[in-house]
Amino acid sequence: MLNAPDLAAIWLTLRLAGLTTALLLVIGTPIAWWLARTRHWAKGPIGAVVTLPLVLPPAVLGFYLLVLMGPDGPVGHLTQALGLGLLPFTFPGLVVASVIYSMPFVVQPLRQAFEAIGARPLEAAATLRASPLDVFFTIALPLALPGFASAAILGFAHTVGEFGVVLMIGGNIPGKTQVLSMAIYNHVEALEYGAAHWLAGGMLLFSFLALLALYTRGGKRPT
Repeated sequence: MLNAPDLAAIWLTLRLAGLTTALLLVIGTPIAWWLARTRHWAKGPIGAVVTLPLVLPPAVLGFYLLVLMGPDGPVGHLTQALGLGLLPFTFPGLVVASVIYSMPFVVQPLRQAFEAIGARPLEAAATLRASPLDVFFTIALPLALPGFASAAILGFAHTVGEFGVVLMIGGNIPGKTQVLSMAIYNHVEALEYGAAHWLAGGMLLFSFLALLALYTRGGKRPT
């Protein structure tokens, strides 16, 4: 059965995934819209940077984030100068790392949804003297809502399953930075397979239901 630290890890993971998903929808929407609409020369490099966490080993990404946010890194200098302290081994640090690591899982579905709209509805609205903001909020956003649903599901599910990045940035502090994947690792390391089965089985069921939700609502297969 689950003990108090396990329940704390589940709650912290849900908080982390929920906050990360909300931030990614806010941050990722303008990025996805720009990538879907622009012909600027920087589209390729910026798209590659956004997608980089898909192919970069989590430990590598976590290491460089740790260096950047550490006491000698530029981000660390900035947060200390602002009186925020250091981000590594804190919940805010986990949020920052999770936003970066899960970004392609939100930006990619949003970009595909915006690209699927095509130019004709947007051009028609523009001929009626709709401002760019009106075009986005009254035409593009409603038509792209299925993409937002896919992005939210994928972003949340991916954050729940994080391991390497959260280990590098958050460590494994019970009640503070210990997420569900780390709790499973601890149980396996201690040969407590019964507790590990409870947590791992729950994650397996959750992952299946998340993918089932994508497929049954007609969403595109995640890439």
